[in-house]
Amino acid sequence: MRNHQTEDIICAISSPPGVGAIALIRLSGAGSVNLVNQVFTKDIKAAKGYSVHFGNIMKQDQPLDEVVVTIFRNPHSFTGEESVEIACHGSVFIQQELLSLLMAHGSRMAEPGEFSKRAFYNGKMDLTQTEAIADLIHSESEGAHRLAMQQMKGGISKELGSLRDELIKFAALVELELDFAEEDIEFADRGELIALVKSVLLKVNKLRDSFQFGSAIKEGVNVAIVGKPNAGKSSWLNALSDDDVAIVSDIAGTTRDKIEVPLILAGTKFRFIDTAGLRETLDVIEGMGVERAKDVITKAEIVIYMFDIAEISQTYLDDAIKYVKNLNNTAEILLLANKVDTSTQSLGAYGHEYSHFANLYFVSAKDPESVEFVKKEIVRLFNQNKVSSNDIVVTNARHFEALRNASIDLEKSLQGLENQLSGDFVAMDIRQVIHHLGSITGEITQDNLLGHIFKNFCIGK
Repeated sequence: MRNHQTEDIICAISSPPGVGAIALIRLSGAGSVNLVNQVFTKDIKAAKGYSVHFGNIMKQDQPLDEVVVTIFRNPHSFTGEESVEIACHGSVFIQQELLSLLMAHGSRMAEPGEFSKRAFYNGKMDLTQTEAIADLIHSESEGAHRLAMQQMKGGISKELGSLRDELIKFAALVELELDFAEEDIEFADRGELIALVKSVLLKVNKLRDSFQFGSAIKEGVNVAIVGKPNAGKSSWLNALSDDDVAIVSDIAGTTRDKIEVPLILAGTKFRFIDTAGLRETLDVIEGMGVERAKDVITKAEIVIYMFDIAEISQTYLDDAIKYVKNLNNTAEILLLANKVDTSTQSLGAYGHEYSHFANLYFVSAKDPESVEFVKKEIVRLFNQNKVSSNDIVVTNARHFEALRNASIDLEKSLQGLENQLSGDFVAMDIRQVIHHLGSITGEITQDNLLGHIFKNFCIGK
């Protein structure tokens, strides 16, 4: 799989589309330097790798643009091939003319992700690292950036490589016993094999379970703001985002559809979603809004259940928690008794009466300190009981599915060992686990899978 050979020279614009001060065009493939040499005023045929050259690109004996050309020699380049990068002025006309000129001299337009695909084929990085490139480009927060960088450095690859090595040794011992079945020779103690499978299963499940956290970091943490009509949900969305994004009115049922606002808190992207008030209604449109609110709850990592402090009661709080848990048993729940500025009773009395409710706070959207406090609580709720900063976190749905399948086959092999099942059946399950783990990093892969992965990349990446 890592012996990909091609005689094609590919080229593409790697900088963002549109007009800018500088644009970057890159080429890759054997002969890239000689191709550029045909249209460049400097002789760079014998130029060393990592060298930079200033000159003119010529078209029909006329200068097209002043450019800077950077040379990368095989295998010391991103793709592992001979490569050239041309920094030209950012005029769209210049970019297109230069690209056409390069193609007229023998290169072709790169396919989406083809530079990264060649890097994978040429052993410059494994599949998880190439996928991390796309994640890095699209990262919108410090957390997403950190996880993409961790994966680019091969964090998950090292972890999976270690697990695969253990399982390959395991399978080899079991299959060796099969070869000497008639001699009744045992090469591995079943108790040790059971302990090994349990250890690998624990690690695989930990990686699998980290996906919920990793996916939320990558895509944004869903925070549902729910409650009865006129509880102050829209006021809080405006306060949290510091903008008038939602209509605020004393008329119950103003919010009919969900309103989403992204916000970066402590380096993590959160998606705050205001919803229709939860109540029984005969209004068809409002009823649709209530159903959408329920759907938002099911997909949320954090649910802010808001209520007017004038309506607070033990029963109300119990019912609110039960309502959320029936829809989403894994979400963290933040209970906000809103509009404390309108209450005549002291907060101390409230705090004493309702002290047994976790994550219950008395707040006001009009109070800046309340707003900042709620933001900190949201960050705390998301980070509590989550993976540590040193743990490997899975962010890719394809990786999650492979780990889920690996876990299922590990469970089968464990049951087989504990039930004294024949070694050939146990070995078959272990081989399946090895296959699933290998498919993540690319040791075991298929062309159609690669095509699906790289088609979503940028043309110049």
